Amino acid sequence: MSSQKGNVTRSRPQKHQNTFSFKNDKFDKSAQTKKINQKLHDGLCQRCKEVLEWRVKYNKYKPLSKPKKCVKCLQKTVKDSYHIMCRPCACELEVCAKCGKKEDIVIPFNKNPEKTENIEDHESYSHRRNCKRHEESDADLDFDIYLDDSDNNQMD
Repeated sequence: MSSQKGNVTRSRPQKHQNTFSFKNDKFDKSAQTKKINQKLHDGLCQRCKEVLEWRVKYNKYKPLSKPKKCVKCLQKTVKDSYHIMCRPCACELEVCAKCGKKEDIVIPFNKNPEKTENIEDHESYSHRRNCKRHEESDADLDFDIYLDDSDNNQMD
């Protein structure tokens, strides 16, 4: 900007232009960075979601080390960074968990997301085990059928 009083128009373009975008995990390959990058920002309005995504993108997001106090129920139940309300209070009041305004929630809270993942993992594991058992039993049956077929062919 010029030092002239009242001159707010720039007469030249930006001096340094970025040739590549910033990557928050370029040099930091830690588990914490991976966890932050994978975090789903749910229960927020569009603006708050964009703010948190910007923080993650430019390595400004800092996770909480211990739970914070909720402004509604006054319990230490806020486990997400930059949020002011716990999940149950935000769901009950249908407000953004970060700003507290009654805006449209982009991605609503999931009910027990950890439990559903564990159940799905357990179901897929048990399904794989059952399939293996079924394949083994099918293989035994096929072997018996081939013997029966060869006996029938010899008799003809």
